[in-house]
Parts: sequence; structure tokens; C-alpha cells
Amino acid sequence: MRMMTMKYWLWSIVCSAPLLLVDVSATYQVLPAKSFAQSRNNGRPPTRTLNLAKTDSQCRSRPLDLVFIIDSSRSIRPADFEKVKIFLADMVDTLVVGSDATRVAVVNYASTVKIEFLLKDHFSKADIKKAISRIEPLASGTMTGLAIRTALNQAFTEQSGARPRSRNISKVAIIVTDGRPQDQVEEVSATARAASIQIYAVGVDRADMASLRQMASLPLDDHVFYVETYGVIEKLTSKFRETLCGLDPCAAGNDCEHTCVNSNASFYCKCRSGYILNADQRTCSLKQVKAEVVVDPCKCEARLAFQKQTQATMQQLTAKLADVAARIERLENELGRA
Repeated sequence: MRMMTMKYWLWSIVCSAPLLLVDVSATYQVLPAKSFAQSRNNGRPPTRTLNLAKTDSQCRSRPLDLVFIIDSSRSIRPADFEKVKIFLADMVDTLVVGSDATRVAVVNYASTVKIEFLLKDHFSKADIKKAISRIEPLASGTMTGLAIRTALNQAFTEQSGARPRSRNISKVAIIVTDGRPQDQVEEVSATARAASIQIYAVGVDRADMASLRQMASLPLDDHVFYVETYGVIEKLTSKFRETLCGLDPCAAGNDCEHTCVNSNASFYCKCRSGYILNADQRTCSLKQVKAEVVVDPCKCEARLAFQKQTQATMQQLTAKLADVAARIERLENELGRA
């Protein structure tokens, strides 16, 4: 009898098992099995790839001659170098690109330097991004100083597509590196800045901060950036968008002898009172006061001498007034900064 009861109990469990499974499935919504790789990537954003589609920009900045100088030395893994290319493409998307707008060039470097394309080569976002997608890393070495010199002497020339200085087009270099330069960067960077090239230095991971500061333009807080990994370098895109879209042409490097005046998409130089702007549109000369000498009909030498002396005195007074005006202007500027 006991054996019959046990068999009946086991048979009841077997028969009710499908119903139990149906209830569990309905209650907990059993999902299909996933691979370990799929489970491990749950919650992670999908890997980004370089998007060649054109993106309209809301940035209505003045035109730039923009040269990217990118480190592709051995320390940068292929996947990380792809992130650098995505960063460049994102930057292109934020700007107004064209022959009369912003022109873009890329200088690639490691132990050697390769100009991937010049400012005169591509004038559409689609063409620039296609050229960026074809860039390959150069492998070994970190000759950052050589790369800056190459950009200065070859990429920023009129023969390569840079606009002449008379056009007042700002020249901007953005350097991206993750290491310590194997050559000197301070002197060549100073030469580039003296040529009115505004330098931004972006350091990644193990980048040497001292070298970044030697390369960058002033103020350093606005021109030196650092990110921990290439995986987050795209976060700098919005920062550069704000910086380049709102770039003050007078702060971007000009050589006005007296005063720089911001004029929407450009700037012009202005002289202080008592001076006139020279033909180069940069320097100023003391304004000459011409006093008309009237020839005395009676040939009175004393009167002619008096007229000449008066003319000389007027010129001296004009020079002194100009000097006083300059001092007043400097004092006003100092008080304004205080």
C-alpha cells in the first residue's frame, strides 16, 4: 500500500511539471540565453565608427585655417587611433567648411612626419572626412617638434592653401598626443606662435603636461586640455566648438602696433590719436602737420624765419600731445583691468 502511494505521488509531480514551467515562464518572462560577450557588454554604449555623412553645423564662426597635428606613434593602439579620427571628423562637423570658410589640413607624425592633406585639397565636409578615414598610423617615435615645424613651414603656407595675412584669417593648430616628445618643442612652438598661429595642445593618458604647456598659446588654461583615455576624447568636441565658434579675432594672434578692433568675422588695426595707419595696415606713423609757408612779397627774411620756427614748434607740440594721449590710453586700460 505504501509503495502504491509513493508511485502515485511521483506520477503527480511528473504530470504537473509542464504546468509549473508555464506558470514560471508567464510570471518571470524567461529570456533567450545570451553569450558571455553579450552579457558583459550589457549597459555599454555601442562602439562608434567614423560617420561620413554630412552634418550641418550651427557654428557660424569666422573662417579659420585649421591644421590638426596628430600623434600616431607606437604607444597608440589601432582602436585608439580610430577614436582620434572620429574626434577629427566630429570637429569637422561642428564647423562651417569651405574655400571661403574654414579650411582643414592634417599632419600625421611619429618618428617621421606625413602631411595627409593640405588646406587647399578639400573644401567639403564629406571629402575631408573621407580623407580622414583613410589615414593610417605611422608606428614608432614621437617627433612632435618636427611635426610642428613641418606644419609651420609647409601646411600653413599660401602655396598649401593658407590665406594671405591681408585677409585676416586666423590660423589654428590643434595638437593631439599621448606621450613625451623625443625632440625639442619649446622653440619651434614659440616661432609658430610668433607667426600668429594659435596652438591648442591636447594630452591623452601618459602625455607630458610640461611639454603641452611649452607648445600651447596663452592663456594656458584655455589652450591646454587633458583626457584620461582616447575613449573620452570626443568629449572635447563641444569644448572646442565653444572655443572656435566664439574665437575673438583680436585674441587669436595679431600684430597691430597700437589697437586691434574686432569686426564680426575679422579685425582691423587702428592707430592712437596723432598717428596714421601705414600701408601695411598694421603699423603706425606719427602724423605730420604741414604748415603752409607764405612767401613774403617783400622778401623779409625775419618773417620767413618766424614761419619756419612756428612750423617746427607745432610739430613738436603735436608729438607731445600724441605721447600724452598714448599715456592716458594706457592708464585707462590699466584701470579697466583693475
